[in-house]
Amino acid sequence: MKKQGGSSVFLILLCILYIFASVEAQTCRPSGRIRGKTPPPGQCNTENDSDCCKDGKFYTTYKCSPPVSSHTKATLTLNSFQAGGDGGGPSECDNQYHSDDDPVVALSTGWFSHKKRCLKYINIYGNGRSVRAKVVDECDSTMGCDSDHDYQPPCPNNIVDASKAVWKALGVPENNWGGMDIYWSDTD
Repeated sequence: MKKQGGSSVFLILLCILYIFASVEAQTCRPSGRIRGKTPPPGQCNTENDSDCCKDGKFYTTYKCSPPVSSHTKATLTLNSFQAGGDGGGPSECDNQYHSDDDPVVALSTGWFSHKKRCLKYINIYGNGRSVRAKVVDECDSTMGCDSDHDYQPPCPNNIVDASKAVWKALGVPENNWGGMDIYWSDTD
Protein backbone atom coordinates (compact mmCIF):
# COMPACT_ATOMS: atom_id res chain seq x y z
CA MET A 1 0.00 0.00 0.00
CA LYS A 2 2.70 2.47 0.93
CA LYS A 3 4.54 1.96 -2.34
CA GLN A 4 1.40 2.77 -4.26
CA GLY A 5 0.92 6.04 -2.31
CA GLY A 6 4.52 7.06 -3.00
CA SER A 7 4.15 6.42 -6.72
CA SER A 8 0.89 8.41 -6.78
CA VAL A 9 2.65 11.38 -5.21
CA PHE A 10 5.47 11.01 -7.75
CA LEU A 11 2.95 10.89 -10.61
CA ILE A 12 1.17 14.02 -9.33
CA LEU A 13 4.48 15.89 -9.04
CA LEU A 14 5.40 14.79 -12.55
CA CYS A 15 2.07 16.12 -13.87
CA ILE A 16 2.57 19.47 -12.11
CA LEU A 17 6.07 19.74 -13.52
CA TYR A 18 4.73 19.01 -17.02
CA ILE A 19 2.06 21.72 -16.66
CA PHE A 20 4.64 24.31 -15.56
CA ALA A 21 6.96 23.31 -18.41
CA SER A 22 4.10 23.71 -20.90
CA VAL A 23 3.23 27.16 -19.59
CA GLU A 24 6.91 28.11 -19.60
CA ALA A 25 7.22 27.06 -23.25
CA GLN A 26 4.40 29.47 -24.15
CA THR A 27 6.02 32.43 -22.38
CA CYS A 28 7.56 35.08 -24.57
CA ARG A 29 10.82 36.31 -23.11
CA PRO A 30 12.93 39.27 -24.24
CA SER A 31 15.42 38.35 -26.95
CA GLY A 32 17.85 41.18 -26.27
CA ARG A 33 18.17 44.91 -26.09
CA ILE A 34 19.43 47.76 -28.20
CA ARG A 35 21.05 51.01 -27.19
CA GLY A 36 19.26 54.17 -28.23
CA LYS A 37 20.85 57.06 -30.03
CA THR A 38 19.57 60.58 -30.41
CA PRO A 39 17.91 61.01 -33.81
CA PRO A 40 19.28 63.59 -36.21
CA PRO A 41 17.29 66.86 -36.08
CA GLY A 42 13.84 66.48 -37.65
CA GLN A 43 14.22 62.72 -38.20
CA CYS A 44 11.82 61.39 -35.55
CA ASN A 45 8.15 62.06 -36.28
CA THR A 46 6.33 62.62 -32.97
CA GLU A 47 2.86 62.67 -34.54
CA ASN A 48 0.37 60.68 -32.42
CA ASP A 49 2.63 61.10 -29.36
CA SER A 50 5.24 58.72 -30.78
CA ASP A 51 8.40 58.33 -28.69
CA CYS A 52 11.86 59.06 -30.01
CA CYS A 53 14.88 57.03 -28.89
CA LYS A 54 17.01 58.53 -26.15
CA ASP A 55 20.79 58.46 -26.37
CA GLY A 56 22.25 55.69 -24.20
CA LYS A 57 18.90 54.28 -23.06
CA PHE A 58 18.50 50.53 -23.49
CA TYR A 59 15.35 49.19 -25.14
CA THR A 60 14.11 45.61 -24.82
CA THR A 61 13.62 43.59 -28.02
CA TYR A 62 11.43 40.54 -28.69
CA LYS A 63 11.26 37.94 -31.46
CA CYS A 64 7.96 36.60 -30.11
CA SER A 65 4.58 37.72 -28.85
CA PRO A 66 2.18 36.14 -26.35
CA PRO A 67 0.25 33.13 -27.71
CA VAL A 68 -2.68 33.92 -30.01
CA SER A 69 -6.11 32.73 -28.93
CA SER A 70 -9.69 33.54 -29.82
CA HIS A 71 -9.44 36.40 -27.30
CA THR A 72 -5.82 37.65 -27.36
CA LYS A 73 -5.10 40.51 -24.98
CA ALA A 74 -3.11 43.42 -26.41
CA THR A 75 -2.42 47.13 -26.14
CA LEU A 76 -3.94 49.28 -28.88
CA THR A 77 -1.73 52.19 -29.96
CA LEU A 78 -2.20 54.92 -32.54
CA ASN A 79 -0.27 55.02 -35.81
CA SER A 80 -0.51 56.89 -39.08
CA PHE A 81 0.02 54.74 -42.15
CA GLN A 82 -0.16 57.75 -44.50
CA ALA A 83 2.84 59.15 -46.39
CA GLY A 84 4.65 61.50 -44.01
CA GLY A 85 2.96 59.92 -40.97
CA ASP A 86 4.67 58.57 -37.88
CA GLY A 87 4.54 55.03 -39.29
CA GLY A 88 7.65 55.74 -41.37
CA GLY A 89 7.85 54.16 -44.82
CA PRO A 90 5.25 52.26 -46.80
CA SER A 91 3.56 49.26 -45.20
CA GLU A 92 5.52 46.03 -45.27
CA CYS A 93 2.71 43.87 -46.63
CA ASP A 94 1.99 45.77 -49.83
CA ASN A 95 4.64 48.53 -50.04
CA GLN A 96 1.80 51.09 -49.99
CA TYR A 97 0.69 53.92 -47.73
CA HIS A 98 -2.82 53.73 -46.28
CA SER A 99 -5.28 56.47 -45.38
CA ASP A 100 -5.93 57.18 -41.71
CA ASP A 101 -9.60 56.73 -42.67
CA ASP A 102 -9.05 53.03 -43.45
CA PRO A 103 -9.16 50.50 -40.59
CA VAL A 104 -5.63 49.11 -40.83
CA VAL A 105 -3.14 47.85 -38.25
CA ALA A 106 0.43 46.80 -37.64
CA LEU A 107 1.06 43.84 -35.32
CA SER A 108 4.03 43.19 -33.04
CA THR A 109 6.69 40.98 -34.63
CA GLY A 110 5.57 37.65 -33.15
CA TRP A 111 1.93 38.16 -34.13
CA PHE A 112 2.92 39.46 -37.56
CA SER A 113 4.48 36.01 -37.93
CA HIS A 114 6.82 36.53 -40.90
CA LYS A 115 4.03 38.16 -42.96
CA LYS A 116 1.59 35.26 -42.41
CA ARG A 117 -1.13 37.73 -41.40
CA CYS A 118 -0.37 40.18 -44.23
CA LEU A 119 -3.51 41.64 -45.82
CA LYS A 120 -5.69 39.41 -43.62
CA TYR A 121 -8.31 40.80 -41.29
CA ILE A 122 -8.48 40.68 -37.52
CA ASN A 123 -11.33 41.55 -35.17
CA ILE A 124 -10.53 44.09 -32.46
CA TYR A 125 -12.68 44.30 -29.32
CA GLY A 126 -12.55 47.31 -27.01
CA ASN A 127 -14.66 49.99 -25.38
CA GLY A 128 -17.73 47.74 -25.70
CA ARG A 129 -17.45 47.62 -29.50
CA SER A 130 -15.63 45.71 -32.21
CA VAL A 131 -14.07 46.56 -35.56
CA ARG A 132 -12.60 44.52 -38.40
CA ALA A 133 -9.17 45.78 -39.53
CA LYS A 134 -6.67 44.75 -42.18
CA VAL A 135 -3.10 43.83 -41.18
CA VAL A 136 -0.78 45.86 -43.42
CA ASP A 137 2.44 46.21 -41.42
CA GLU A 138 4.69 44.96 -38.65
CA CYS A 139 5.27 46.90 -35.45
CA ASP A 140 8.89 45.79 -35.18
CA SER A 141 9.74 44.35 -31.77
CA THR A 142 13.25 43.30 -32.84
CA MET A 143 14.76 46.58 -34.05
CA GLY A 144 14.43 50.33 -33.65
CA CYS A 145 16.27 53.60 -33.01
CA ASP A 146 17.41 53.85 -36.64
CA SER A 147 16.26 55.58 -39.82
CA ASP A 148 14.29 52.51 -40.99
CA HIS A 149 12.20 52.77 -37.81
CA ASP A 150 11.88 56.57 -37.76
CA TYR A 151 14.23 56.65 -34.74
CA GLN A 152 11.47 55.18 -32.57
CA PRO A 153 12.10 52.42 -29.99
CA PRO A 154 11.19 48.81 -30.75
CA CYS A 155 7.53 47.94 -30.19
CA PRO A 156 6.61 45.95 -27.12
CA ASN A 157 5.59 42.37 -27.98
CA ASN A 158 1.84 42.89 -27.42
CA ILE A 159 0.93 45.81 -29.68
CA VAL A 160 -1.86 46.32 -32.20
CA ASP A 161 -0.84 49.64 -33.77
CA ALA A 162 -3.99 51.05 -35.35
CA SER A 163 -5.10 53.83 -37.69
CA LYS A 164 -7.44 56.60 -36.57
CA ALA A 165 -10.30 54.74 -38.30
CA VAL A 166 -9.96 51.85 -35.84
CA TRP A 167 -10.05 54.17 -32.83
CA LYS A 168 -13.10 55.97 -34.25
CA ALA A 169 -14.91 52.68 -34.93
CA LEU A 170 -14.33 51.65 -31.31
CA GLY A 171 -15.92 54.93 -30.22
CA VAL A 172 -12.94 56.07 -28.17
CA PRO A 173 -12.89 59.85 -27.60
CA GLU A 174 -9.97 61.43 -29.45
CA ASN A 175 -8.41 62.76 -26.25
CA ASN A 176 -8.06 59.12 -25.05
CA TRP A 177 -6.29 57.80 -28.13
CA GLY A 178 -2.84 56.41 -27.52
CA GLY A 179 -2.84 53.28 -25.39
CA MET A 180 -5.78 51.07 -24.46
CA ASP A 181 -6.21 47.44 -23.42
CA ILE A 182 -8.09 45.49 -26.07
CA TYR A 183 -8.62 41.93 -27.28
CA TRP A 184 -8.20 40.73 -30.84
CA SER A 185 -8.72 37.57 -32.85
CA ASP A 186 -8.14 36.33 -36.36
CA THR A 187 -11.25 36.46 -38.56
CA ASP A 188 -12.61 33.22 -40.00
